[in-house]
Amino acid sequence: MSRIEQLIGEIEEYIDSCKYQALSNNTKIIVNKEELEELLVELRLRVPDEIKQYQKIISNQDAILSEARYQADNMIQEATAQTNELVNEHEIMQRAYSTANQIVEEAQVQAQAIIDAAVGDANSIRQGAIQYTDDILRNLQHIISGTMEDAKGRLGAFLSAMQANYDVVSSNRNELAPAPGVNDPERGAMPEG
Repeated sequence: MSRIEQLIGEIEEYIDSCKYQALSNNTKIIVNKEELEELLVELRLRVPDEIKQYQKIISNQDAILSEARYQADNMIQEATAQTNELVNEHEIMQRAYSTANQIVEEAQVQAQAIIDAAVGDANSIRQGAIQYTDDILRNLQHIISGTMEDAKGRLGAFLSAMQANYDVVSSNRNELAPAPGVNDPERGAMPEG
């Protein structure tokens, strides 16, 4: 399990461990902003490290291709050496050419198969790394989106509660008002914003 996956798990555990907000029907929680921000900062810092690891894996495809070419060159050299040995004998010259050509063709076929397999493996590793990175970023996107929605809901509830308190205070002041005609500039004035 990567550190990014561990961090996502820790964020989920942290959210599960938070207390529910009073009068919220267990749908809203109280979050310690600093703890959540610390986890998100560490997650942001870890994402580039994970991506570098996958880039390193992808860069290893060059080493795989190099090894395949090296093996192919060795096989061709061995085939060429065998050809030279067979050609030295005049009576078996035709057989030597035939055998040498066959060995060279087999070596080329094997070399191409090794190169094809190496390219296929490298492409598979690259696709896996891209998919894994996309999965991590999608999970992070969901966490951030959920956190934003939760924050919007808490802000809306806070504003509604403040408006209700303001209305009660205004109503109480109006009940306490002296006689009609007394003009109090603050009485009943709604705050702007």
